[in-house]
Amino acid sequence: MKAIITHQNKTFQVDLSKSIDISLSLSNTENNPIAWYIEKPQIEPVRFGSWVGSVKGGATTNFNNIFFNPHGHGTHTECLGHITKEFFSINQALKTFFFTAQLISIKPEKQGEDFVITKNQVEKALGNAIPEAIIIRTLPNLNEKKSKNYSHTNPPYLHEDAAIFIREKGIQHLLIDLPSVDKEKDEGKLLAHKAFWNVKDVNNLNDDARKNATITELIFVDDEVKDGSYLLNLQIASFENDASPSKPVLFSLE
Repeated sequence: MKAIITHQNKTFQVDLSKSIDISLSLSNTENNPIAWYIEKPQIEPVRFGSWVGSVKGGATTNFNNIFFNPHGHGTHTECLGHITKEFFSINQALKTFFFTAQLISIKPEKQGEDFVITKNQVEKALGNAIPEAIIIRTLPNLNEKKSKNYSHTNPPYLHEDAAIFIREKGIQHLLIDLPSVDKEKDEGKLLAHKAFWNVKDVNNLNDDARKNATITELIFVDDEVKDGSYLLNLQIASFENDASPSKPVLFSLE
């Protein structure tokens, strides 16, 4: 199925039958990625006395409860409500779901004991492109990202200046294959989150904060997917929460 899309005075052809899923699945196994010191998700049948919501257990349907945390258990998309005193919902912040996107690959630079994605790296990789969304794949792109327990590992993160650069380019949606754009243990500074959303005071939100901008973390982009321009379909579940599990899908532009 091919579609012709006109956007910002440019026309693209997109083969909608050739989607590229860059989300991580959620399971109740040890292979589920984990961050922020929590246990694996729980997916188990509902129980009412002797009745078990499982066809294997004799029920007519499978009827499972799922307990998970969107921030710590897989691919998720969040709005500025993640860091503000005032409540903001991702379901209200994200109202359109297709965007031009640029995929870039970056090997974080070693700074002391940290590995950091810098402004210069992002600026160089992005070049003259001004997409609506930026997708950052970190190198080396190991398969262990799909099942890694990131707790207490000090993963790479995005420098505050890089987040400011992305914001000032007018990019509304930031996707990254790390558990957070910020340093794991940063004493609550959240510099990259605040810089990208332009949040100056989490208790009294400034008028020019970016209420419709989103951050998507814990994606995975296979090596076969080349750097370049794509159409992004950013899918979320309709949670009235600061974050939702999400399914970002790419389509090549012709």
